[in-house]
Amino acid sequence: MDDRSRPAASGIRISDQDRDRTLAVLATALVEGRLDPPEHTARAGAAVEARTAAQLAELTADLPATRPTRAERERGELAEWLAEWRYWLGGLVIMSGIWGVRCLQKGELTFYWPVTPLGIWAAVLIAIAIWPGDSGRDGES
Repeated sequence: MDDRSRPAASGIRISDQDRDRTLAVLATALVEGRLDPPEHTARAGAAVEARTAAQLAELTADLPATRPTRAERERGELAEWLAEWRYWLGGLVIMSGIWGVRCLQKGELTFYWPVTPLGIWAAVLIAIAIWPGDSGRDGES
């Protein structure tokens, strides 16, 4: 079972969200053939009835940690890339603000210096998007 599906302390009472995560691990194990239907049904019932983290941990202790699918990994990578563009936009606002204040102090429009760091940053982000990734590692699909 992965860390996301295991509550922090084993004696602590669990939430419905904890039960749902454990049920998802059990469903994955059923689909992968690690559990047969009667065993899955028994474990799922025990998960619904569980009150503590230790009881949930017992149900998945013999199952391997679930690995994210290729689609989940790609979705995560896209989210990280888009977050980086939000940081870029924040940099644009801050640097443009600094440039604007400096122009007001001088009383004239000066060279828009933020174009250099923002251009380099954008070029790196675009290169990351089009550069071939290491998607073929470990032979995963």
